[in-house]
Amino acid sequence: MTSEPRTLVFDRLTRPLRELRVSVTDRCNLRCAYCMPKALFGADHAFMPRAELLSPPEIARAVRAFVEFGVRKVRITGGEPLARGDLVEIIGALRGIAGIEDLAMISNGIGLDAAKATALRDAGLDRLTISLDALDDARFRRINGMNVPVARVLSGIEAGEAAGFTPLKINVVVRRGWNDADVLPIARRFHGSPHIVRFIEYMDVGTRNGWRLDEVVPAREIVARIDAELPLEPVARNRAGEVAKRWRYRDGGGEIGVITSVTQPFCGDCNRARLSADGRMYNCLFAESGLDLRDPLRGAAHEGDQDDLARLIRDRWQARDDAYSEHRAEHGKFRNPPDESAKRIEMSYIGG
Repeated sequence: MTSEPRTLVFDRLTRPLRELRVSVTDRCNLRCAYCMPKALFGADHAFMPRAELLSPPEIARAVRAFVEFGVRKVRITGGEPLARGDLVEIIGALRGIAGIEDLAMISNGIGLDAAKATALRDAGLDRLTISLDALDDARFRRINGMNVPVARVLSGIEAGEAAGFTPLKINVVVRRGWNDADVLPIARRFHGSPHIVRFIEYMDVGTRNGWRLDEVVPAREIVARIDAELPLEPVARNRAGEVAKRWRYRDGGGEIGVITSVTQPFCGDCNRARLSADGRMYNCLFAESGLDLRDPLRGAAHEGDQDDLARLIRDRWQARDDAYSEHRAEHGKFRNPPDESAKRIEMSYIGG
């Protein structure tokens, strides 16, 4: 196929389908309190059976169908993507799809060494984001729930740099009382580097992370803290649908981003679909249910038989009217504490 989509599809709010986040596993080697708290995701937690996960060829076939409708950016997520032993094969399969202009991945960096980073780069991965929620070692160990030292993540960042993933994006989920004291130290560490730190408001994804509104550090407060020491100025966004509001240092020391889904929702131009590791399509990070694409994938007579799959994707997107964060903010419907009876998909399942 050519790099031109067969047709662009729009949802009921006239938002096009342009980006896809692909979870390749629900497994992770950390138990971060805001995602997979250890008390609820213990040693006896039942992860997806491997037979239920999409294989690399199945992932590629599904992604190809999304690309035909206009998807140009694909991000690999988890769980932790490095938990997949065939991750390099997955990257290579996706790199072979005409039309993908940006192939990225988010990782906690714990298992990333020079050999793995180079293999991912050689397979065709364009960009890499690494999560780093604290520089203070004690705080980082508390957050990750597995007593993993922050040095492991910093080593992964070095491996990504050495493999040519420059600039890296560094994601920081900010939670008041847990790691908001690390906002300035992290900004200082990467000031003057090519890397872009993105500070993320603590979100009420799923139902199991004990989310509270009073633990959200608003993006404006994050920016003010940094600006008081390292003056900032706003920067225009790169494209429609970009989730981070951009700021750059006035002294030329690079830029940061803030992701404001709680205090300043950006549902209005959200153009992202999500594919879970077991092949379900979700239209929103806060969704309660997904559309099964795995059975159609496995039931197709041959790889070229994409029409049924394409029709399912098209119809699902065209029926989409999700705007959870905007509705929540407009009506003050914050789950504080979270509603344990809700059925929202957990972040570890659907990807961030």
